[in-house]
Amino acid sequence: MTMGTGVVLFVIGAILAFAINVQTAFISLNTAGYILMIAGVIVFIVGLALAIRGRRTVTTTSAAGAGEPVAVANRTTRVSGPEDF
Repeated sequence: MTMGTGVVLFVIGAILAFAINVQTAFISLNTAGYILMIAGVIVFIVGLALAIRGRRTVTTTSAAGAGEPVAVANRTTRVSGPEDF
């Protein structure tokens, strides 16, 4: 989701910087476009790093022996990478 947001920010920034030629007194659309493009690249790189890193969930199950009170704890390990998306 973050990579898509980065692409959208970059595209909106490119439209503001290169396609719109409107003069406003309070903001430069070219500068705003460049700022959005830079923010889009940063968001895309962060999303890419998070996707490559993957997710890790750990669950372990253990039970007490015979005659002892039963205590159960669950623990599972699952490592996912970009191929799981």
